[in-house]
Amino acid sequence: MAGEPNISAIEQYVIDFVIKLRHKHKLRQEDIAIILDVDRTFITNVENIEKPAKYNLSHIDKLADHFHLSPKDFLPDKPQNYI
Repeated sequence: MAGEPNISAIEQYVIDFVIKLRHKHKLRQEDIAIILDVDRTFITNVENIEKPAKYNLSHIDKLADHFHLSPKDFLPDKPQNYI
């Protein structure tokens, strides 16, 4: 349908994980933007369900390094259901 973002379940899982991580560490969207060397508006767009912006593997790698996690930690243990 028109106006709906084209985002998969696994992409939403990653976005939700980063949001939880951001809240746990009491970080702002701007802080995540600095870690990723992107504009804050990119993070705002990623977190807005109406926007198609997504994290890529390089973003996940940078976040994993910053938070001393494995990039695998950003992914679910099992495949996500496709609709």
